[in-house]
Amino acid sequence: VLGSPTRFGNMAAPLKYYIDQTSDVWLSGSLIGKPAAVFTSTGSLHGGQESTLLSMMLPLMHHGMLIMGLPYSESALMMTADGGTPYGASHLAGANNERLLSDNEALLCRALGHRIATTAKALSAS
Repeated sequence: VLGSPTRFGNMAAPLKYYIDQTSDVWLSGSLIGKPAAVFTSTGSLHGGQESTLLSMMLPLMHHGMLIMGLPYSESALMMTADGGTPYGASHLAGANNERLLSDNEALLCRALGHRIATTAKALSAS
């Protein structure tokens, strides 16, 4: 599971740098078929949550990982006025990081974690 604050609609540079160092892992194929998910936070409602989540997914797909998102069967996804997208968990932190996780954001974080854990368990049993 990768997480990053949003920086101009993209993942933060330190995470991108870290990912760029994974060529040996990519060449070995050791992440193929493993479950993955992403999460982010932004300072404003239209701060680029979805584009950040998508940008973090791309290298995971190159690694052959199985991307887990949040289906609309998660009712909190339909009710959130702050963070939360089908692409992954997200949080609207506010310009000065003054906002705590809303109840719906927390529910979606737990739901995404549950999906990852359930999928990992099922894959390890097969």
